[in-house]
Amino acid sequence: MKNQLLITLLFMPFFMGAQMIGGPDRQSGEGEGPYDRLIIRGVTMIDGTGGPPTGPVDIIVEKNKIIDIVSVGVPKIAIDESKRPKLGEGNTKEIDANGKFIMPGIVDLHVHTGGFPKAPEAEYVYKLWLANGITTVRGVPTGELEWSLNERARSAKNEIVAPRIVSFHRPGSGKEWKDRNILTPADAKEWVQYAKKKGVDGLKLGSYRPAIMKALLDEANSLGMGSTAHLAQGGVAQMNALDAARLGLTSITHFYGLFESMYENNDIQPWPIDINYGDEQHRFGQVARQWNLVKPGGDKWNALLDEFIEMDFYINPTMSIYSAGRDVMAARNADWHATYTLPSQMVFFTPSRLSHGAYWFDWTTEDEVAWKRFYQVWMQFLNEYKNRGGKVTVGSDSGFIYQLYGFGTILELEMLQEAGFHPLEVIRAATMHSAEEIFKPLKKEIEFGVIRPGLLADMIIIDENPLQNLKVLYGTGAVRLNDDKGIPERVGGVVYTIKDGIIYDSKQLLKDVEQMVNKQHNERDKK
Repeated sequence: MKNQLLITLLFMPFFMGAQMIGGPDRQSGEGEGPYDRLIIRGVTMIDGTGGPPTGPVDIIVEKNKIIDIVSVGVPKIAIDESKRPKLGEGNTKEIDANGKFIMPGIVDLHVHTGGFPKAPEAEYVYKLWLANGITTVRGVPTGELEWSLNERARSAKNEIVAPRIVSFHRPGSGKEWKDRNILTPADAKEWVQYAKKKGVDGLKLGSYRPAIMKALLDEANSLGMGSTAHLAQGGVAQMNALDAARLGLTSITHFYGLFESMYENNDIQPWPIDINYGDEQHRFGQVARQWNLVKPGGDKWNALLDEFIEMDFYINPTMSIYSAGRDVMAARNADWHATYTLPSQMVFFTPSRLSHGAYWFDWTTEDEVAWKRFYQVWMQFLNEYKNRGGKVTVGSDSGFIYQLYGFGTILELEMLQEAGFHPLEVIRAATMHSAEEIFKPLKKEIEFGVIRPGLLADMIIIDENPLQNLKVLYGTGAVRLNDDKGIPERVGGVVYTIKDGIIYDSKQLLKDVEQMVNKQHNERDKK
């Protein structure tokens, strides 16, 4: 424990925004392409719209764009080779995907790129994202403003091995504002204008007082910038999800402000009289005690659903990041930690009053029961919203609370299925709907998130059917008994992640991550 505290204290600047090491230049052999012509042959396609799988198809990509999808037969019948599209000449490639499945790359709308002391090198995080099939991330933020924008540009040029990056930032961030605070609506508008000129894509908001919130949202919406909000408990009494949506907020991330918008017999959460928000077990333990303050199916419940539908409001729940609250032992001992979690990251997860999200000071069965009940109500709301046509998207917020980058995103997909989503609805949330949230403020059609001609070549190829078991999307795959051998074995895992028409070997990405983890273990053993 002394060593853990010492490490945390040494790196305390992280909590004030200390920066991580940017991704190294992409090396020869790290990804193939883009090609003048790429054909993925004989694959079963899940297109991301919610429609059923179909195949076998040949998908034709030229450089970074899907140009055609050709049906080449029917299942279980040999393909007539004479009817297949031709590869042509020049810089070309074929992928034999017979028996495999393809879907759009996953779009994760809530990420942070590690940092000191937990995951100092962005390469580690980027490769975990890609290896788990994530081709686009929305940083909220990924890191400090200038650093994030630079990494976004490098990823767009494919100079680094990284997903596509969308860059959202908190008001007041940026070097030119380091000695300033947003105190007035005029300050708020000035910062949004500054952020727009810097190239920021959107705003990650807190629960600001109404005058500031309105100014931020008015200016962002007028400039075509996106917005999402973590409506933290410290300000949610004056700015819940409904308040913010009526001011022009386009989405919420997490659940904060949602329950508070439909309390039956309270206006604010009836906190215990000894509550101290600075104590993170109070903060995260008590928030689950809202489960019985709302009435599923009641008038306020239905009114909120109806108003959100009318506004075309997006909900980015990030259920996975809080899931340890209902079973901390399962989260602490997840399959991937031993091989893919950096020692420094595991130290950060360990109970501590200094590391954010490491609040297991005296976590009890009662706490876990409260979280389980909270999830039941939360999931019911999300499922009903989806059933009415509402947009629920995917975000992870991994790097805290025992959730590892990439793996936490796949857990989010599993939890959407637990909430009542059909696996096709889960994949649609993770692809098309998440892409739509990115492009909505731009008033543009999506450029990725669906497999169809004219869109960018962001796709993932899997050995197994993700509709049959979403676990096959994890980098570690799923465990299945091999009856012929009488032993359990790992199946699945993404085979190829294609981003911007560049083909990444997902298994090799995981090997790279494993080497980084082993290197840190060895360095620590020598001390």
